[in-house]
Amino acid sequence: MRKRYSFFLCIVGILSILGCTSKVENPVRVDALPAIYPDYVGVTIPAEIAPLNFNSTEADIDCMDVVVRSSKGGELHVQGDEADFDIADWHELTQQNKGGELTFTVCIKKDGQWRQYQDFTVRVSPYALDEWGLTYRRIAPGYEVFSKMGLYQRDLSTFDEYPIIENTQVPGMCVNCHSARQTDPSKFVFHVRGDHGATMFQIDGQREWLKASNDQLGGSMVYPYWHPSGKYCAFSTNQTRQGFHVVPNERIEVFDLSSDVFVYNPATHEILQDSLLSTKDWSENSPVFSPNGKTLYYMTCKQQDYPLHYKDEKYNLCKIAFDPETGKYGEQVDTIFNAVAIGKSLTWPRPSYDGKYILFTLMDYGYFSIWHEESDQWLLNLQTGEARELKEINSEQADSYHNWNINSHWIVFTSRRGDGLYSHLYLASVDEQGRFSKPFLLPQRHPKEYYEESIFSFNVPDFTKTKVEFDAFEAGREIVSDKRIETKVSSPSK
Repeated sequence: MRKRYSFFLCIVGILSILGCTSKVENPVRVDALPAIYPDYVGVTIPAEIAPLNFNSTEADIDCMDVVVRSSKGGELHVQGDEADFDIADWHELTQQNKGGELTFTVCIKKDGQWRQYQDFTVRVSPYALDEWGLTYRRIAPGYEVFSKMGLYQRDLSTFDEYPIIENTQVPGMCVNCHSARQTDPSKFVFHVRGDHGATMFQIDGQREWLKASNDQLGGSMVYPYWHPSGKYCAFSTNQTRQGFHVVPNERIEVFDLSSDVFVYNPATHEILQDSLLSTKDWSENSPVFSPNGKTLYYMTCKQQDYPLHYKDEKYNLCKIAFDPETGKYGEQVDTIFNAVAIGKSLTWPRPSYDGKYILFTLMDYGYFSIWHEESDQWLLNLQTGEARELKEINSEQADSYHNWNINSHWIVFTSRRGDGLYSHLYLASVDEQGRFSKPFLLPQRHPKEYYEESIFSFNVPDFTKTKVEFDAFEAGREIVSDKRIETKVSSPSK
């Protein structure tokens, strides 16, 4: 009986394939672009990206036929329930057409009749991706309770995803705030929350687990960012609280009872504090180094009476000099973008690695932008001091967490533009004038199935130039052991 059933399934599968293998004859021309998911119409991609597979959003189609012609030679043809391109063929076409265009002709067969839609184009950027893939956290979009979650990495040239570490290693564990040194995972850090809390440093394959909090700091080491030399890592220490809204379109609010900024030296286990970065009446947060390592950027706001005045929590972008040779800070703090003056709050500053820009998120108040649907991406030009809203990549939903690739011609960011609930990853290119292309959703082998069935949100994405080598099994044992290195606080003299 089992053999007959398997034979029946095989026959059905063959008939299904044959039913969608036919020549497109006498198609009716439709004066409209094809309705596809994801929307890849008019996007710009790196030649190294995985195939832009897509589905038709029309219901009950019989078949989809897609021909891709290129401006510099080459052609692809696929036919089936969805556009599913061979990875090797796709890359041969895109590599051959750097700086050129791909033209997609989509025909859909429905009720026995073929219809041909308007062609659309995809530009293949002349700028290389220069990265192996992405790292990110994947978590259900809940509040205090979460199920399976972890840190993952994705090969951008294929559809392969690999876990770095998951909370199944240690029940009740939460991992977050991961960072690599300028996309190089040979220096990697993340924070563990829960009963076995710790801050993990992996440097050239050697792991250390720091005590989660330092009594002198009054909190944990969170929101890390590596110095370009790899000698230091900047952190903030935050006493974080959360609350819940009772109004439509607002769900959760995150605020800090206090937060300070400091730089950590992994070689000496020293926390380098300064009174300018640890003030009583101000909350300093989310530090990042300039590409040359001589400036520390961070955001700061006037401390409020929480949760009563949470809407008055508004952050500006500041900077202070930093000497990598001595570990000493400068003698003054400068405000380089005054968001409060325009009634807004700034969060998640990220300098481009070429030193030209700082990408940040702007919202009405607070800094935890993933739940603020008004949050948008802005760009600060460090040469001119001018900032502008990136209307070319923003949406009506929350656009947030972002990072640059190493050559500063690509960004990755999160957006809830799909359904307003789940945050997914989008990529966009940046040209020499700082103009951004239309963002595109991270490609998946079967995109409609993947994104409709997924119950996870993506956040804290970053590029990685190589695969992160991490022994999750041994790391799990080390987390449970609770063996931790103590950190010490020092205040370098001016």
